[in-house]
Amino acid sequence: MLGRSARQMTAWLVLLMAMVCLTGCGYSHKTLYPTDVSSVQVNIFNNRTFYRGMEFDLTEAVIKEIELRTPYKAISTDGADTVLEGTIVNVSQHLLSRRRRGGLPQEMEIQMMVDFTWRNVRTGKVLADRKGLAVVGRYLPPLGESLPVGQQEIAQKMAVQIVSTLAEPW
Repeated sequence: MLGRSARQMTAWLVLLMAMVCLTGCGYSHKTLYPTDVSSVQVNIFNNRTFYRGMEFDLTEAVIKEIELRTPYKAISTDGADTVLEGTIVNVSQHLLSRRRRGGLPQEMEIQMMVDFTWRNVRTGKVLADRKGLAVVGRYLPPLGESLPVGQQEIAQKMAVQIVSTLAEPW
């Protein structure tokens, strides 16, 4: 049989463990996205590069990603709570490897760098502002993949990165 002090110690230990379990590990039921925002106007991205059409691919990918991963409605006209504007500032390609025979490109890398701002239209407050956000994609010419395949990949990757910044920081 346990003595009185041992029972008290056990009771305190059980109470302490219960408190630890009830406080959790920092999880929250709070949403990751600002609740005062319900819509985002996504303007067509500006494009300062010689890779034409990438601004349309990126804008479309961002709209799809917003609709898929956030509680916001993406709209293309005035009347939204917020506006997302950005510029493709750099796109570059690099040869990663060549075929042994003939020296034709075997693996290519394509990079994109974007600046963007997400702003509350009513208050003028900047909700997110990123400069030099970069992503990298690859494509394989021997498998029939061409530059447009790489462009689509980096547009999708960039859209994921941009939409991820629309969530509130932990």
